[in-house]
Parts: sequence; structure tokens; C-alpha cells
Amino acid sequence: MRAETESAETARKGAPALLARLLVPAGVLAAVAGAFAYVGAVDPNEPGHYPACPLLRLTGIYCPGCGGLRSAHAFIHGDFTAALGANALAVAGYGLFALLWTVWVVRVARGRPPRIDLRPAQLWGAGVLVVAFTLVRNLPFGSWLHP
Repeated sequence: MRAETESAETARKGAPALLARLLVPAGVLAAVAGAFAYVGAVDPNEPGHYPACPLLRLTGIYCPGCGGLRSAHAFIHGDFTAALGANALAVAGYGLFALLWTVWVVRVARGRPPRIDLRPAQLWGAGVLVVAFTLVRNLPFGSWLHP
């Protein structure tokens, strides 16, 4: 009987600590959800709601983020084909964010440090992917990647 009361006492003390540890990941999720809700409500396909990409406006070159707002809007509304067409890299980023956020929450809930150790090769690989995406979408054969 005593072991049960000690276990219940430990659980009661652990719940506030767990909630405190989960505040930051919950805040990040709330901020991202709020941003997506805004983009979902305010259509970026209608002119005047968002500023134009300065790189595209000045040079005519599509940056890796061009079409990201339209992609998020389509993604929110369940039009995944349009989301991929607007910015495929952004859609991959949404999935990567969901994966990393889930890993973060699980690690924090288990009381482990919330870190993800990326090796230099992985960081360079991500950079090469972004540069390759940018180059291909600005070449004639990559016009299918234009927003």
C-alpha cells in the first residue's frame, strides 16, 4: 500500500514538471500553427496581401522560398498537388518540421536534452540540396518548379 501512495505522489509531482518542460515546444507549435492559420485565411494568390519577393522583383530569379506562402496556403486547404507545385522544397520542410518537432517533444517528455546532432556532412548536404533546387528551378528545364 505504501508503494502505491509513493508512486501516486511521484506522479503528482512529475506532472507539473512535465508540463513545464513541454511549454517551449507547445509555444513553438502554437506560433507555427498561428502563422499557418493566417496564411490559410489570407490568400497569397490575391495581390496586395503580402510583399513580393525582393530577389524575384529585382532580378527575375526565383529564390528557394519563392512560392512558399502559396504552398502553405494550398497545403492548409488540402491541395497537396498545388502545394508541391508552388514550392516542393517548402512542402518537404513542413514534413521535416513535423518530424523534428515530434522528436523534440518525445525527448523533452522523457527528460532528455532536446538536441539533434547534425554532422557537417548532413549540413553541407542540406545546403547543396537548397542550392540545387534554386538552380534547377531557374533553368529552362526546371520551369516545372516555378511557383
